[in-house]
Amino acid sequence: MTASSAVTTGTLVVPDARLYYEVRGSGPLMVLVGAPMNAAAFAPLAEQLATTNTVLTTDPRGHNASSLNDPDQDSTVAARADDLARLVTHLDAGPAVVFGSSGGAVSALALAQNHPDLVTTVVAHEPPLRELLPDADAQRARTDDIIATYTDGDVLGAWRKFFAQADIPIPDPVLEQMFGAERDPRQVASERYWLIHELRHTTAWVPDPPLLRTIPTRVIVGIGTDSTGQLCDRTARQLASALGVDPVLFPGDHTGFVNEPATFAARLQEVLDEP
Repeated sequence: MTASSAVTTGTLVVPDARLYYEVRGSGPLMVLVGAPMNAAAFAPLAEQLATTNTVLTTDPRGHNASSLNDPDQDSTVAARADDLARLVTHLDAGPAVVFGSSGGAVSALALAQNHPDLVTTVVAHEPPLRELLPDADAQRARTDDIIATYTDGDVLGAWRKFFAQADIPIPDPVLEQMFGAERDPRQVASERYWLIHELRHTTAWVPDPPLLRTIPTRVIVGIGTDSTGQLCDRTARQLASALGVDPVLFPGDHTGFVNEPATFAARLQEVLDEP
């Protein structure tokens, strides 16, 4: 694939928020979505996919350039799914293929359940669906502890606990470099909003497998080849089992599309082209 660089930006007013979005390329509509990951993080992947698709990326409500009327309003999965539905409808280029990563995969699954007419395929890449796990009670307590630790002002401690729960080993010196030094105020604001107003809603959401099996939308469950044994590897496999499908492997880890956008884009297109 050869990357394309033409980008059109816009803002869509939705209930309680203004959504910033970017559009690249031409062809069938493909949506790349995260939560809290914003449009900038998906830009390299979007560039690759825009050679054959119209690619929509967005900042989720409450993050980066997508502002809220009330900054203290929680970001629920239902609200984010409704935002995606409004964006797809606004572009008038659907129905869409939606690739969602992590919390964005949860948003994409909710979009498919609530608006199956707007989505031909959902690729749910490592959704953190905690409630599907046998140890959901313990994981719920760990999430609450992470949020409490952050609220008490221990940013490094909260991140240390977060990565421990995610089963992603991050050495302390790296953590201190990432979250202990002086940081961009917008990044800090996004972090705070995610931990206090979004994380609990995302991980507590429960999909409806019988509904997802009956709607016309195709649901693909993705897992990174380097994510074996991690929390989102386990949650994704539980979802795939509940849907009666085999998980599909993608390059890299939980954020493989960031580190290997060209390889990841080729794999994603390959998966989508399969019958």
